[in-house]
Amino acid sequence: MTPEIVSLVRVTSDGDYRLRLSFDGGTEQLIDFYPFLARAVQPDIRAYLDLERFAAFRLEYGELFWGDHELCFPMADLYHNRILHRSPIEQTA
Repeated sequence: MTPEIVSLVRVTSDGDYRLRLSFDGGTEQLIDFYPFLARAVQPDIRAYLDLERFAAFRLEYGELFWGDHELCFPMADLYHNRILHRSPIEQTA
């Protein structure tokens, strides 16, 4: 179950595409973003396979994002560590 309001309080890099997310209330998640990025078809998302660009994430107002919100995720998905990217073929199945 996801709390009604969820905010990130700290994000740290744990190597390559892995980020350790700490939420208010004490929950932590170690998320590997590589599978999501590698399966992306959209070039603006695949651009974050560049480690330098990926490492330029920001935590603002309790939310995680990159660039000018070019890459961001629903807070509930981060909280439950379920960022999935399905191919267009999988989405129609």
